[in-house]
Amino acid sequence: MGVATHGVNTVTTPFHKRKSLIFAAMAKILQIETATQTCSVALAIGGETIALKEETSRNIHAGSLTLFIADVMKQASLRYQDLDAVAVSKGPGSYTGLRIGVSTVKGLCFALDKPLIAIDTLKMMANGFLLENPDETGLICPMIDARRMEVFTALYNRKLEAVEPVTAKIIDADSFAEELAAHHITFIGDGALKCAEVLEHPHAVFLESNYNSAAHLSKLALAAYQQQDFEDVAYFEPYYLKDFVFTAPKKKV
Repeated sequence: MGVATHGVNTVTTPFHKRKSLIFAAMAKILQIETATQTCSVALAIGGETIALKEETSRNIHAGSLTLFIADVMKQASLRYQDLDAVAVSKGPGSYTGLRIGVSTVKGLCFALDKPLIAIDTLKMMANGFLLENPDETGLICPMIDARRMEVFTALYNRKLEAVEPVTAKIIDADSFAEELAAHHITFIGDGALKCAEVLEHPHAVFLESNYNSAAHLSKLALAAYQQQDFEDVAYFEPYYLKDFVFTAPKKKV
């Protein structure tokens, strides 16, 4: 609705819409990351992390995730019903870790009647790198270790736009050849270091830092909440990228 003010037309936002926008900007979101060996839980208000509990170790997700959630809620002095949404790192990554994380989040959303937000794990990792390196101008290549020389990976620019989509890639000497010829690329994640010798190039940097933290979901989850980009809790599944392959243990003779 136009309002005349000294000959200038201005647009006013209805009070209930302004109130809704303010409420969305201060959303309380519980965030969970279990796509790798890191089990991480964070609580963010308005996109700012106020509580965090995480540990990187093999096979801890099943026994630790619910304890970490309770710890984070206690740190934040919030009740579960105070939450506005629950967010999860949706994959790709460990089949078991993702299954545990997503099933836990779905249970919370069902019980609390809260919306479910799902964020791509590789995008979360790239966001974590950019939070620590805001002046970065090159490309970011998060890598999650799959098997042997295979990784789950993607390429992002500093605006977190996907230059190359999420894929399962077997790394060899020709991988990213065109991109490395034209751009500085920082490789991150638990799959990056094993590729360092194969991808040796003056434009390539490999970091040991772990960016698989639920704290790196905070800004992304808030943006999704404000856009009401929610998942169907009943039908949502993790983004495994590849089918789970079960290998039966060898029989002892």
